[in-house]
Amino acid sequence: MIYKMYPLLVFLLLSFGKDSKNTSELKIATTRSIAKVEKKLTVDAKIETIYNSLNSNNFKLPELKSFTEALKGFYLLKEKGIIQKNILTLVDFSLSSNTKRLWVIDMTTNTILFNSLVAHGRNTGEEFANTFSNLNSSFKSSLGFYATGEIYQGKHGASLRLDGLERGLNDKARERGVVMHGADYVSESFIRDHKRLGRSQGCPAVPVELTDEIIQTIKDKSCLYIYHPSRSFTMEERLIS
Repeated sequence: MIYKMYPLLVFLLLSFGKDSKNTSELKIATTRSIAKVEKKLTVDAKIETIYNSLNSNNFKLPELKSFTEALKGFYLLKEKGIIQKNILTLVDFSLSSNTKRLWVIDMTTNTILFNSLVAHGRNTGEEFANTFSNLNSSFKSSLGFYATGEIYQGKHGASLRLDGLERGLNDKARERGVVMHGADYVSESFIRDHKRLGRSQGCPAVPVELTDEIIQTIKDKSCLYIYHPSRSFTMEERLIS
């Protein structure tokens, strides 16, 4: 079976010959590579199965690529006990801010609970998000995985604190005051008047009318993932233990 699935690896193994001193090392490396590929294929197949079985609840589905990355991180964070709820919030900043690019998904029932507009930071881009930062006063959004925190009453009313879980990428979120809150500039009427959604100071702001429902659902150690294709490393490399 291995010879059929991994011809390149087998070719490299055989090309060294039986008498090569590197053969045993190559065999070990080849076995490890095959195991890694098989594990990835198994995980990806499982995620695709979950994706195809999502109850859309009459909402648009997220893209498979962003959902796959989000779910892989969700599993890892659950395994480590960093998040506790079976709720996954996905924000896809590869999409236009004029579209509903936030999804809240109940992973117990595989049901999409909310699909909403969400703002990015004013210095992150106009209609599209394209530059990100972890710095104070940058007024930019930060990518990556977050654990949701507690609800508090702030200048925008009920707001949800967020703890960035990736060192150097979003770990300054609480210090920066990056929270989820409602804003009147996150609305279809604002898009009609300005040709794009309003922008925040770096917070993932949501429509005022959905704020209470969303933050009550995702508060207290659920997983939030902000996706963009410019992200070029795995969470494990930066995960705060």
